[in-house]
Amino acid sequence: MARQANAEKSSKGKSVRDAEATQAIILAAAAEEFAQHGLTAARTEAIAAKTGVAKSMIYYYFKDKEGLYQAVLERSHADLLQSVQQLGLEHLPPEAALEQFLTALLNCVSRNPKLPMIMFHEAIQNRGKRYKRSSSLSIDTMLINILERGTASGAFRPLDPFQSAINIMGTCLFYFIGSGNIQQHPQGKRLMSKAMLEQHTQEAIALILAGVRRC
Repeated sequence: MARQANAEKSSKGKSVRDAEATQAIILAAAAEEFAQHGLTAARTEAIAAKTGVAKSMIYYYFKDKEGLYQAVLERSHADLLQSVQQLGLEHLPPEAALEQFLTALLNCVSRNPKLPMIMFHEAIQNRGKRYKRSSSLSIDTMLINILERGTASGAFRPLDPFQSAINIMGTCLFYFIGSGNIQQHPQGKRLMSKAMLEQHTQEAIALILAGVRRC
């Protein structure tokens, strides 16, 4: 009996791992499809073809294309949200908190460069309807709070935290959204190489910190 119970337990554990692995494969392919086409034009048939997973299995795990899209948004932001929450930014001086936040943001996007394009399509196609259901608003709020603390304490120059947060996100993320155009410049640079991503991180952080400091 004990042997049978252990065998059943092992089989159930393997089934869970297989299901998680299948979902991860689907989500990775879906992120690529949504980054290229957005929710409106993305096709579950294309996602199924890329993964070798039956279309019915995609619906089994995620119900429909919108459910899959929402899962991609949540998965894409979970890494950043978890990283930022672990930093204890509220206990750091504003400039240090801002630098740590930006480092976490850019490291996350460098690992998941499709995220900015997904969010670009979300803004254009859906007017941000699903953006507000994701973790994005929490991340935006963290940045605004840091800027509010910095201006209140005098560590930052007088600025509008909301407008500045928009400009900061643009500085960090346009590199990824505009990479198709940027790479046409005749400099032979591989924008998504590790070295170039690290350089972008350093340059963006230096530019932003210089922009918010009190002269």
